[in-house]
Amino acid sequence: MALGVAGVRIGTWTAPGAVSGCTVVLPPEDTLGAMAVRGSAPGTREAAALSAMGKVQVCHGVLLSGGSAYGLSAADGVVRWLEARGRGYPVGEAVVPIVAAAIVLDAAVAHPASRPGEEAGWQACEAASEDEPAEGRVGVGAGCTVAKVAGLEHAWRSGQGIAVRRAGGVTVGALVANNAVGEVVGEDGAWILRARIPDHAERFPVIDPFAPAGSGPTTNTVIGCIVTDAALSKRDAYRVADLGHSGIARALRPAHTEADGDALCCLATGRVPASVDLVAHLAADAVAEATRRGPLLATSGPGWPGGPTLPGMAGR
Repeated sequence: MALGVAGVRIGTWTAPGAVSGCTVVLPPEDTLGAMAVRGSAPGTREAAALSAMGKVQVCHGVLLSGGSAYGLSAADGVVRWLEARGRGYPVGEAVVPIVAAAIVLDAAVAHPASRPGEEAGWQACEAASEDEPAEGRVGVGAGCTVAKVAGLEHAWRSGQGIAVRRAGGVTVGALVANNAVGEVVGEDGAWILRARIPDHAERFPVIDPFAPAGSGPTTNTVIGCIVTDAALSKRDAYRVADLGHSGIARALRPAHTEADGDALCCLATGRVPASVDLVAHLAADAVAEATRRGPLLATSGPGWPGGPTLPGMAGR
C-alpha cells in the first residue's frame, strides 16, 4: 500500500521530457492534516490554515509541484477533482476541499508549456492508486537537482523518494522531493552525493550557490508529505510535520538555507493510538531516507548526471 498506510492514494503527472511535474497524496475521508514550513523561500497553499494555530482540522489532499509559484495552480485541479466527488468541508449545499500545496523551482519556470497547471493536478488525481509510487525523476521530482553548494553547473539530478518506518504498532511513511542546495550525507555521516568538484574545493558560503548559472533550475527547496495511521491531535500533527524537518537536516548539509523553501505536511488517519514522540521519531527517520533516495534513484538528464551513475548504484 502507498507509504504503508491503508487508504492513502498517490498519483503523479510528469511533463514531457521530465522537465517538471506534480505529485498528489489523497488520504482517506476525515484525515487530519497539518503543515510546517522551515525554509526562508517557500511557496505554499493553506499553510496558515494547517499551521499549529489554524482552525482547519481535516485535509483532503496534498499537492507537491514543480514550476515554482506557477505550479500552485495545479492544486486547483485537485480541488476540482475532490469537489466532483463531494469531498470537502460542507458549506451550504456545496463543499470546499482543503488542499495543501508546496512547490519547488525547476526548469518549467522558463518553459511555460511544461508548467504543472490545473489539468496536471486533475490528471495526477486520476492516476492515484494505493500502489507504492515511483521514485526518482517522476512527478514533482522530475525537474529537481541537488548539491548546488558549488553552483548549479556542478549539481546532480534529483527526484522524489519514499520511505516507511514502523514501531509500536504504528506506521509512518514519507514522500519527499529533494531540490536542495545541500549535499547528501548518509545515516553513518559519510558523503553520498557531493557537488561535482574535488572534495577539498571550497563550497558554501565561499562560492555563491544562489547565483544564476546558465539555464535551468537555479533555486532550491525540499518539500514532502508524511502520512501515518496514528491518532493525533492537530497540535500533534503539526509537531510531527515540524520535527520531520530534522530528517532533512540529517540527510543534507547545509539544510534549511536562505534559498530553500522547505515545507512538510503531515496527514494522520487516526486509526492507531500512538505517542506523538514515537510518531515524530519515525517521521524524521522516514524523511531522512526519502530525502536521500530521491537523488540516488534519479536518472541522468540534460546537464546533470543522476545517482545511478555512482559506483555500486547500477541496478538498484
